[in-house]
Amino acid sequence: MNKIAIIITNLRKEKGLSQTDLASKSGVSREMISKYERDIAIPSVDAAKKIADSLDVSLDYLVGEGVNATFDKNTLKRIQEIQNMAPEVKVHLFSVIDSVIRDYKTQQAYAG
Repeated sequence: MNKIAIIITNLRKEKGLSQTDLASKSGVSREMISKYERDIAIPSVDAAKKIADSLDVSLDYLVGEGVNATFDKNTLKRIQEIQNMAPEVKVHLFSVIDSVIRDYKTQQAYAG
């Protein structure tokens, strides 16, 4: 099965949407959503972009390709905002992030 078929189906279900709901949000017909999910058809770039926007993910994420394929839109937005920060602000932010990651890994190690 094509990656995009699986990803659309999984994201739609994770968000608690029916095919009809996704069709309404995206402007892509329910029939086409069904065909994409059953891997009978592959969405055009335009349709894929509409579906990605409706599911709050990047187009890369939806098609499972590219550098940003594992990030949702909120994560990408945050990364872009961090990228635009002054270097001295980034140093402090990364210090906090590193502390949280270290603490999380420590908790996971003791939990397992």
